[in-house]
Amino acid sequence: MPRVKRGVSHVKRRKNLLKKAKGFKWGRKKLIKLAKTAVVKAGAHAYVDRRKKKRVNRALWQIKIGAFVREEGLSYSKFIAGLKKSKIDLDRKILADLAVSQPEVLKKIIAETIKK
Repeated sequence: MPRVKRGVSHVKRRKNLLKKAKGFKWGRKKLIKLAKTAVVKAGAHAYVDRRKKKRVNRALWQIKIGAFVREEGLSYSKFIAGLKKSKIDLDRKILADLAVSQPEVLKKIIAETIKK
């Protein structure tokens, strides 16, 4: 069997690994053994946090809506129940954005939910 020299692919793999570890602290940015574990762990955290971001954003939307609705003398749960009864299909992201950018529109929506 012929001899295979892996210099080029070996260097390329290490270079790509160190590129991914760029910006890490201490030896994890320049030592292969430490960089390898750091990159794997960073990838795992990135995967989990992409899902966690959705939870966090929904919680923030609920807080924004709840704060605005409380100023109008209503609780968050009663407001959401009123939306469903009056068949207003706006998601929490849109409602939170309205609470911040266009409060007068959200006041009209609250008035609609109180009527029914």
